[in-house]
Amino acid sequence: MEQFALDALKRLTTRAHETYDLIGVDPLTPVIGAEVSGVDLSAELGGKELDEIKRAFLAHHVLVFRDQKLTNEDHKRFARHFGVLHERQLADLDGGDPAVLELSATKDSDYVDGEDWHTDGTAKEEPALGSMLYVTQPPEIGAGGDTLWANMHLAYEMLSPAMKEFLDGLTAIHDGLVPWQGYTPPPEYVVPKSEHPVVAKHPDTGRKMLFVNPGFTTHIVQLARDESRALLDFLFGLVHKPMLSCRVRWTPNTLVFWDNRCTQHHAVWDYYPHARHARRVSINGGRPEA
Repeated sequence: MEQFALDALKRLTTRAHETYDLIGVDPLTPVIGAEVSGVDLSAELGGKELDEIKRAFLAHHVLVFRDQKLTNEDHKRFARHFGVLHERQLADLDGGDPAVLELSATKDSDYVDGEDWHTDGTAKEEPALGSMLYVTQPPEIGAGGDTLWANMHLAYEMLSPAMKEFLDGLTAIHDGLVPWQGYTPPPEYVVPKSEHPVVAKHPDTGRKMLFVNPGFTTHIVQLARDESRALLDFLFGLVHKPMLSCRVRWTPNTLVFWDNRCTQHHAVWDYYPHARHARRVSINGGRPEA
């Protein structure tokens, strides 16, 4: 490992740990993810509980809550503590709750949502702040179905000073047609397309992060096509470094809340022909700023 990358890792893992009075917070890895205990998300949460959850969210980026029995209303109530709920553009097609996306994969599925590394909805002018995925039925034990999350703050911080300087000020196009490759979107679907900084600052912490992902980013505006492709391939490849990521193994009635602004995630589809059933609520965010 290059020395500047090792220095970044040391700075992150030697930061003072947060302390909590009402909840338990057990890190999944030194750099991303934590399991939260002592919380019943089906009940109204007190102000101090919420404050501690919010601090843990900013510190760990991915929070895992196990053994939660949640209705759709419970799920949405918890999410509303963090912002306005996102309502899906195509919700009227399935007649469901526009704030709740049902995500199921069975032996009859020809694809699974999120099976490649991505950050949700970055083609929108204002991508989601975060998402809460509630898995009611994971694949059978031993069948797989884990989800990985990568820390994009650390991905940026481990770059060389020269690369950081080069990336600062660049912008990239994020196109909502990318996830539809091989499929035709419904005619009523308004395809989003936005230009965002390649390096953005987290609105709550001010920390810089890489803000490009293979799920939506097509090219860097200021570079020639071949230059853009080469640089994006390099940046996309950073999420494959194991040191950046945590891995969550799903158990029944587990909710995971992740910070969509500073992470990428990858749902591993390794459980065919078994099924997984889940529902997701997302929270509106703001426009990424450099």
